[in-house]
Amino acid sequence: MRETPWKRRAIYGAAIALALCAQTVDAKKKDKDAAPAAAPYASTYKPYPGRPTALVGATVYDGRGGRIDNGTVLFENGKVVAVGGADLAVPAGYDRVDGQGKFVTPGVIDIHSHLGVYPSPSVDALSDGNEMTSPTTPDVWAEHSVWPQDPGFSRALINGGVTTLQILPGSGNLIGGRAVTLKNVPSRTVQGMKYPGAPYSLKMACGENPKRVYGSKGQKPMTRMGNFSVDRQAWIDARQYMDGDHAERDLGKDTLEGVLKGEILVQNHCYRADEMAQVLDMAKEMGYKVTAFHHAVEAYKIGDLLKASDVCAAIWADWYGFKMEAYDGIPENAALLARQGACVVIHSDDENGIQRLNQAAARAQAAGRRIGVDVPDAQVVGWFTYNAAKAMGIGERTGSLEAGKMADVVLWNGNPLSVYSRPEKVWSDGALLYDADDPKRKPVSDFELGQPGEGDVK
Repeated sequence: MRETPWKRRAIYGAAIALALCAQTVDAKKKDKDAAPAAAPYASTYKPYPGRPTALVGATVYDGRGGRIDNGTVLFENGKVVAVGGADLAVPAGYDRVDGQGKFVTPGVIDIHSHLGVYPSPSVDALSDGNEMTSPTTPDVWAEHSVWPQDPGFSRALINGGVTTLQILPGSGNLIGGRAVTLKNVPSRTVQGMKYPGAPYSLKMACGENPKRVYGSKGQKPMTRMGNFSVDRQAWIDARQYMDGDHAERDLGKDTLEGVLKGEILVQNHCYRADEMAQVLDMAKEMGYKVTAFHHAVEAYKIGDLLKASDVCAAIWADWYGFKMEAYDGIPENAALLARQGACVVIHSDDENGIQRLNQAAARAQAAGRRIGVDVPDAQVVGWFTYNAAKAMGIGERTGSLEAGKMADVVLWNGNPLSVYSRPEKVWSDGALLYDADDPKRKPVSDFELGQPGEGDVK
């Protein structure tokens, strides 16, 4: 039979329709198989405007172990342009800041903070850091609890030179949820503080806290072996979810899948050396990496294991003995870890301690000196700058004074490792946010200003 034009058109039309149908099915299958978006709540952070600036004549600690006497730091358009000695030329149009007799460091970074989720004033209505309704809550995100008006943010900037901080859920659960990294800038919303491009972290915990919280309710976990059992099952379930088609979304397993894929870091609250070693074995078994152990009061016992596994120890300078798993903590922890070549980070876990991380690092340094372990000042500065940035996955962008990095900079009125020294000026992305000599550059939380009729508020 001869093929007529209309019949030819009908055949072509049917073929096109079948092809489009197949494409639609393939697209649906791809959507079904695709992993969920890793960051649906995007950062809206925009740097405050700054000016080209030259800090001249100060002692510069670059955060990577380097020291420059009578140094020069240049930054413009939010980035460090150059770092050098007195012979480094200052381009025309730069504001010159005299640093004679003063010190310059990168912006201070706190890897372990609960500002915003346990804000001031400390009342039950503002206690939003622990979702203690299940031993594992990887589905919750700390950023959904952060209150940007927490007075702790401005206090950390003014008193401690803190320009970046990681906000974690509490440690009542084995798996507490996602942590978020923030720029310490005034903002109406948490999105306006979110560090652009920073990876999420997963807060995990081992030891006494989870077994106390849930064991006291007569449920699992009640023991340390129960802790590991619950953790391992959660990871097994997550691997099955990762290998599936994601037909049904599971917020918690989305987060655990991100960890297994290496997209989300693990920050693990853990005190005892034996438990940290057990966690490292579990991480190998389940296919994820621990980025840092937090608190880690017995880390000095396994510094070699931490170094071999490239795991940082984020610790206090000298908190110990306040519960059984903290009993064997010692003030020399940081120094002994440094002697073993492990990554040391000084953290706060406290709204007051965050204002004095530099002093905490100095105390840890002094404890080492008393036993003959002398860690140089320039290396100690890295404990609250670059090492923290590295363990938060932002070490390529901040944490040290290097060309091309964010211009997060602190000018101290004396040696930052002295109890007498305070930040004199603080820049974030090259913008001068705090100046001790300028009342207009002393950011204060709206909440801390008070109510009409209180103080100077009109």
